[in-house]
Formats: sequence, C-alpha cells, structure tokens
Amino acid sequence: REAWLKEHGYRNHIQRKGHRQKPLSECQQRRNKRIAKTRARVEHVFASIDQMGGKLIRTVGQARANFAMTMMAACYNLKRLVYFQRAGIKAF
Repeated sequence: REAWLKEHGYRNHIQRKGHRQKPLSECQQRRNKRIAKTRARVEHVFASIDQMGGKLIRTVGQARANFAMTMMAACYNLKRLVYFQRAGIKAF
C-alpha cells in the first residue's frame, strides 16, 4: 500500500499497529495520534448517519435514494448547528 501511495503521489496516512511482542515506539504513537485527529472528525459524521438509518437506502429509483441521503446529511448538519448554538460556538 505504501509503495502504491508513493507511486501515485499521495502521502501515507495509514496508522501503525502495535503487536504483543513489539509495541509502538513513542514516535509512532505521536504519528498515530496526529492521524487520528483528522480521522475522528470524518468518522463521527459517518457514525451519526449510521445511527439515523445508515447508508442502506430501500427506495425504488436513484433519485429517491439521492433525496434520502441528502435529507440525512441535512439533518446531520442541523443537529450540529443546534449543538453549536447551545454550546455558544459561532458556527459561521
């Protein structure tokens, strides 16, 4: 994977994994933590959509499926806006 990423001009942001007999070094732990900050922000969005019914849409037709996913995304955005307002955070 690392060779393919480098060959196609991407930076490697794959987290390292420790094993029983070989734990991660301090440098690897810092690198994983740096990657995890970005990863968590993205994965929380997908987890929230999963709680609202997931990405499995049971509709007839692509247009209705697109509409259903758009409504889920809009609901997520509204939930975040309400959270920001209650927390006193300026969203815009």
